[in-house]
Parts: sequence; structure tokens; C-alpha cells
Amino acid sequence: MSSGGRLRLVAVVAVLGAAAALIVSRIDVEEALREVTLPLRHDDIIRQQAREKDLDPALVAAVINEESSFRDNPTSHAGARGLMQVTPATAIAIAEQTGGTEFVVEDLADPQINIAYGTRHLHDLLDQYDGNVIAALAAYNAGSGNVDKWGGALLTLAEIRFDETRAYVVEVLEKQEQYRDSYAEDLGL
Repeated sequence: MSSGGRLRLVAVVAVLGAAAALIVSRIDVEEALREVTLPLRHDDIIRQQAREKDLDPALVAAVINEESSFRDNPTSHAGARGLMQVTPATAIAIAEQTGGTEFVVEDLADPQINIAYGTRHLHDLLDQYDGNVIAALAAYNAGSGNVDKWGGALLTLAEIRFDETRAYVVEVLEKQEQYRDSYAEDLGL
């Protein structure tokens, strides 16, 4: 092979190598960006608990994203704990209803327990508000007492009186769609 032929071969290999590196790095960049903007962890627990409670796993992931950004053990100023930001009072009530006789509030640090209790609470709110997702999410954020005053099972987005709660509901519903689109396989959709 002539020196000109070798040069062309080296150039072709270099271009192909650069193209391959670009493709691989783009995938890594896209994956890293998705991890930052739309994280997903504990998808096995989310799938399991959503199935047990007849919930959309994308909705559960969206609530976790909004409540804790998938950080395992945050505690809010109101004392809510863990991935789904379950309050101790709610957790104790759920433990009593479900026979969790050995439950202690510190158990909310366990992702399995936190997601189990958070999905139970979300399921109960959906039942309470006749499947109205807007009302259930508003109650998850602002409490049932407020939702009852605002319209209960007939609540619409426009009737939510707290700007923060309205923004919360909108964000969860938008994230639910994003989780459906981005993580359908991971969430078993």
C-alpha cells in the first residue's frame, strides 16, 4: 500500500473513530441529562407497590420526583419523611389500618416502607375523591381538609386556592407524562 493509501486509511479510521466516540458520548450525555432532569430509582419497588395499589407507576414516580427528587431520606419542615414525604401521623394511621404493629417512624427511611405507605396514602386519597387525580394530588400536598373546602371530588385545577398546591399538581401531572414517555419499560408500562 502506498503512503497516500495508508494516509487515507488512517484518515478514514480516525473519522470513524471520532464518529463512534461522538455517538457513545451523546448517549452518555443524554443519559446523564435524563438522570438529572428526570431521575428514577427504586423502579422495582414502584412497580410492585403501584401494582398492589392499582396505581399508575408513572404517577408514583412523578410524586416521588416532586416530593424528594428521589433523595432517599429527606425530612421536610413539616416532618414528612423519605422519598414520598409521608408524615409520621399518616404513617402511624396506615400502620394501624394495615396491622403494622412493629412500625416506628424511623422506618420511613426505608424506601420499601416509604413507597408502600406513600402509595397507600395516594390510593386512599384517590378513593376518597372518586378517582379525581387533581383532588387526590392536591390533598397529598395540602391536606384533605383544604381539598374538601375547595370542592372535594369535583375539584378542578382552577379551584385550587393555594398557588403552591396548584403548581405542585401541574408539575406532578407533567412529570407523570414524562415518566410514561421516558421510562415506560422500567416502570412496566
